[in-house]
Amino acid sequence: MSRIRSKNTGIEKRVFSYLRKHKIYFYKHYPKAPGKPDVALPSKKRAVMIHGDFWHGYHFSRWRDRIPAKYWRAKIEANIKRDASQSRKLRRQGWKVMKIWGHEIVDKPDMTFRRIERFLR
Repeated sequence: MSRIRSKNTGIEKRVFSYLRKHKIYFYKHYPKAPGKPDVALPSKKRAVMIHGDFWHGYHFSRWRDRIPAKYWRAKIEANIKRDASQSRKLRRQGWKVMKIWGHEIVDKPDMTFRRIERFLR
């Protein structure tokens, strides 16, 4: 478990690298916004949340019952609720929020990177 990172994960690093290469200046894990968005443009009030499929519960209802430990089920459910709450808070403060899943970056990186770039510009 000590090898699992909450910041600067592999998928985040790929996004950060792409944005820098395309001269999009951003804040990483912006502390002044609710939820510390992974990518933030405070001047435009744009935030990108990059979620790992397992930890943030991509299609969690489909595989929820296959997780043997109640602790992990509760943890993932709490992550899902926290993510929704943070997105609501950002939107109430006037931010536009984009959620990106890890599998989108792995499966279709070019399309996903272009989507993020269009959102941020």
